Amino acid sequence: MAIKVKVGGEFFEVLRKAGCYYVDKTELIYDLASSENTVSLFTRPRRFGKTLTMSTMESFFDIRRDSKALFHGLDIMKHEEFCREWMNQYPVLFVSLKDAEGLTFEGAYGMLKNIIADVCKKHSYLADSERADADDLSTFLRYKAQRATDQDIKSSLLTLTRMMNAHFGKPVILLIDEYDVPLAKANEEKQAGERYYPQMLDVIRGIMSTALKSNDYLKFGVVTGCLRIAKESIFTGVNNFASYSVLDRRFSNYYGFTDDEVVELLSQAGLSDRKELLCAWYDGYVFGNTRVFCPWDVINYVADALDDPETGPKNYWKNTSSNGIIRDFVERTDFRVKGKIEILMNSGTITQTISDELTYDSLHETEDNLWSVLLMTGYLTKSDPKSKGNPADLRIPNAEIASIFQDTVAKYFSDHVSGDEQRKLMFALWAGDEAAASESISKLLWQTISYMDYHEDYYHAFLTGVFVGRGYEVESNKENGLGRPDIKLKDDDNRRALIIEAKKSKSKEQMDRDCDEALKQIVDNQYVKGLEDYDVSCYGIAFYQKSAMVKKLK
Repeated sequence: MAIKVKVGGEFFEVLRKAGCYYVDKTELIYDLASSENTVSLFTRPRRFGKTLTMSTMESFFDIRRDSKALFHGLDIMKHEEFCREWMNQYPVLFVSLKDAEGLTFEGAYGMLKNIIADVCKKHSYLADSERADADDLSTFLRYKAQRATDQDIKSSLLTLTRMMNAHFGKPVILLIDEYDVPLAKANEEKQAGERYYPQMLDVIRGIMSTALKSNDYLKFGVVTGCLRIAKESIFTGVNNFASYSVLDRRFSNYYGFTDDEVVELLSQAGLSDRKELLCAWYDGYVFGNTRVFCPWDVINYVADALDDPETGPKNYWKNTSSNGIIRDFVERTDFRVKGKIEILMNSGTITQTISDELTYDSLHETEDNLWSVLLMTGYLTKSDPKSKGNPADLRIPNAEIASIFQDTVAKYFSDHVSGDEQRKLMFALWAGDEAAASESISKLLWQTISYMDYHEDYYHAFLTGVFVGRGYEVESNKENGLGRPDIKLKDDDNRRALIIEAKKSKSKEQMDRDCDEALKQIVDNQYVKGLEDYDVSCYGIAFYQKSAMVKKLK
């Protein structure tokens, strides 16, 4: 193996000490510290390196460490005078709020108190500090024991920075990672019926405002998240506050992998021939004026390819979120966005007014807000790196995100298409009527959003949704026989079952041959094994755009 890569490597020191491949983004440290910002907020989608960047800054600045060996050979070391002045010269308070969530406010608030307690344990030396204020010491012990009052929690980061400033005699660098996760999770639960968003907003506003507004103990602060919260006024009154979203050009090359960085990584891994594949699947995001790849996807793919050189592209991103925002769009009949979604899913571009200042409890109030969220969270991107204005031209960035759109839309429409046609389909399949089943599936497909780049997973998700919608328990790609059938459906009451293998055809003329290939796969891999007590019907189904051909194993 030419290089060693670590999937999910969020911590700089772990990566460097383990000798794992590290894409050098350390120049950000120099650019950021050289700015006049008291507080800098970076908003980026999930899995674009926010936490790793914060961990890198912590390692560089932290006065309790000696990080020279870790940064040896990295870009930041070219600034020798800067490194002498800044490296390991300041106390650093690093807090991540990404785990502050729960089904109820009590649960989420309990997690938040646990996070504060863990931070205090990391800085347990403060409990013995002779320089810290006596009242702060008492409060600190309450934090550690998770006995802090609500007011204590709201002023927790202010208290800790004050104590660290007193102990070290130097201003503190405050790093707050994923600051908006508690609000995002509270809003999700609010949509599900548990209304604790206002309570969580009150807590987060208190923590952020006391820590960042008129905090005399700060050198500077850095905050990351997915969205900039506007209406809640979390950052109101913070002097020299700067926010950098996916629309801003400054610092735009520090989150995500640039083309040159991916070329070098693939070269080191001996995978230079995979560049075109990675471009199609994981490239295409435009931050400011910089085109970037999703680093999470690139690292995952390289790790898989090093283990198995024959590996193909996978959707690594879809399992990191519910992707509910796309479904929200499809369900909103009042916004009339079906035509725009069709344009996007056909590789087209739409023009929309965008705001990079949003609020979680108003995301669904306007169509512009929803398009803005899709942009800020990585489901859409600007179409032109050179564009500056608003409205913005938007598109789906790559094949991976396109597949998420396709699967989400397929599932939604399979849940909502004609019940009569679904009943006809099930009757035809149980009766072995190939022509009627082909006609029903084709009619159902015509009720969905139209686009050209259908893929096999789309049809699989569509069929699964139809069967589940009819009340059947479906086993999908589950180990059976010598392989995994696309769909296995059992009707225990009537002791009957369906085995379905689906194929995407390249042309209408190829559909008959693909049906035969699907049936051969069912036989060769013994997909009916374990169903000896059932009356089993096996089907090969070939799809071409919105046409379906169904053939039954005789």
